[in-house]
Amino acid sequence: MTDSTVPTRYWPPHKPRTLTLPQTGLMHNLRVTSDRYPFKTALWHYGRSVSYRELREQAERLAGHLASQGVRKGDRVAVWMQNSPAWAVSAHAVWHLGAVVVPLAPMLQAREFGFFLQDAGIQVGIVGAELYEKAKQAGLGHVVAANIMLGTDRETARIPLPEGLDVTPSLQPGDVTLEEALQHAAAPAADVSSDDLCVMPYTSGTTGLPKGCMHTHGSVQANVFGAGVWVDGNVEDRSLAALPFFHVTGFVNSLLTMLNAGGTVYIMSRWDRDAARQLIRDHQITLWTNTPTMIVDLMASPTFDAADLKSVRNITGGGASLPQAIGQRLLDLTGIKYIEGYGLTETMAQSHTNPKDRQKLQCMGIPLFNVDARIMDFDSGTELPAGQVGEVIIHGPQVMQGYWNRQDDTANAFITIDGKAFFRTGDLGYMDDEGYFFFTDRLKRMVNVSGMKVWPAEVENKLHDHPAVQEACVIALPDERTGERAQALIVLKAGHQITAEELQDWAREQMATYKVPRDYQFVDSLPRSPTGKVAWRQLQEQARLQLQST
Repeated sequence: MTDSTVPTRYWPPHKPRTLTLPQTGLMHNLRVTSDRYPFKTALWHYGRSVSYRELREQAERLAGHLASQGVRKGDRVAVWMQNSPAWAVSAHAVWHLGAVVVPLAPMLQAREFGFFLQDAGIQVGIVGAELYEKAKQAGLGHVVAANIMLGTDRETARIPLPEGLDVTPSLQPGDVTLEEALQHAAAPAADVSSDDLCVMPYTSGTTGLPKGCMHTHGSVQANVFGAGVWVDGNVEDRSLAALPFFHVTGFVNSLLTMLNAGGTVYIMSRWDRDAARQLIRDHQITLWTNTPTMIVDLMASPTFDAADLKSVRNITGGGASLPQAIGQRLLDLTGIKYIEGYGLTETMAQSHTNPKDRQKLQCMGIPLFNVDARIMDFDSGTELPAGQVGEVIIHGPQVMQGYWNRQDDTANAFITIDGKAFFRTGDLGYMDDEGYFFFTDRLKRMVNVSGMKVWPAEVENKLHDHPAVQEACVIALPDERTGERAQALIVLKAGHQITAEELQDWAREQMATYKVPRDYQFVDSLPRSPTGKVAWRQLQEQARLQLQST
């Protein structure tokens, strides 16, 4: 879809077609908001409130400590913890110094965490106290350990506190708690522009090796400001932050967009459907970005009451398609139309979303501000007309600069058309005659578990480490609750025996829980293509057909 043929009749009324983006960094957003609303609650976390002034001052003092440990502009710093005020403080402290946040999933095992330390060249990190031992085992040099539950109060919160996070670790010499780090004097602010690197979330690929997506302050600002305009955000908004901040959607839509607007973020460290319902009701939540899995889970609760959602103005989300029946039930019960969007780690969350009041269910939506999205024939590289399926390619201000230290992967990920660099998503889709985009399939192998990407090659590599496993193939199967789930087909070595439960228990010790296959099938051999590669797509299609017939 070229710029000159973008449909205009369904663009939301009274919204600009393009956005002029700031040339400043993300810490500047917080400085402005804290100057405007110093005493307003920025973050609420299980009964603990943090004002905008407190958030800024804590970030500046933590920056002082990080600077004393040698962190300078451009350095990569790990932020490894559950959702919390400490997460927001840590990220802004890193940006205050002009350094780069590397957000990582708390579910990682020590060996997985160690890969990121080495790949990104990380020497310093702020980690959840419950993860401290794993961080040191992985080789992280200097650790700021954060007990993220300090200051929370069960009675004030009126919801259960998540278990296992209120931890006081025994620190090795040189490491400090977050409270100790916050005693440091504030650091001078670095000179940061929109062109400087800001955050490096990791995604994987068909090789199973995670790749760091290099995002500048400018590529993040594009979606921070774009999301605010799209949902008509304002200073009185209250958002429920149930998506993890290490994930680009939670990072942008649940946290940064709200802090930029001066709203209040109600943080959940772990998903709990009944706690979420109570938070929405008691705190009159107006905005909620989630995954379809959360909507399905919430509405399946025996305590679900549609009246609890009466304060909600917008529910936005993505990561997977919301089943049409669930979307219609949500609308019938609450009057809320689910605003579904589409994006990737490489596009810092959304590149497409549905217009409010003209949504199409199970639809990626239309390209957002300043985005040129097209459908490309993946063989010839030519643009396809409406209705024909091809690869979705994207040019826009939120697209990453490339993959960290992976020039070949970066070169393969982009194609130049009309003098513009387009990111090749690896997703197949089509555009209808009204300019809406629809997802149909993937060119890349991937399992989408509740919006979390699981790359089969990475899981297979881990499974091959088990002494009883000769060969493994991981495929994606549909799942009513999580959208998709991973199934592992296993060929055992001669003379070895193991049960599915034993293999799953072992896998949980090797990789993050969301990556671990839920289903295991032991087979004598795996089919192969003429070139000798395992015919995973054939296995996946067969398994899906079997599910449909049962």
